[in-house]
Amino acid sequence: MNKQTVYHIPYKFRRVENLHILLWLIKDACWALNLKYPALFMIIPTLLVAILITYQTRKITSEFLHNLSIDFWITANCTWMIGEFFGWDQGLVGAYGLREFSLVPFGIGLLILGYYYLVLMHRKDFDDKVHEQTEQLIKELEADRRN
Repeated sequence: MNKQTVYHIPYKFRRVENLHILLWLIKDACWALNLKYPALFMIIPTLLVAILITYQTRKITSEFLHNLSIDFWITANCTWMIGEFFGWDQGLVGAYGLREFSLVPFGIGLLILGYYYLVLMHRKDFDDKVHEQTEQLIKELEADRRN
């Protein structure tokens, strides 16, 4: 792949990603303001849109793995938030609360990205493969749009 090649995401996907940022910020702002029920409600659209983004990018390895990692990050973030709101963040099971349990999805997300950065990225044909995956997906989206 030419180093000057521009990598792009279809506009349809970018729009959903931008919406996701808004939802996530609202959820976290509610958490910071201690607005328990609005923050809890915002878990649903924030996580659903994150999963949608992951599904949309399933055919592009690099995007899929990063978005899957974000799904686990949001899950961890929400687990921690719930723990704080209900006093379950420490000492729920012995010395461990939801804050500590949130390390499980955080860890899974880190393992996914570790695999990407330590294994996949170093393969000789990886950049070309991602470029081909992206081009193929764009062709499929254009064909769907025409039909």
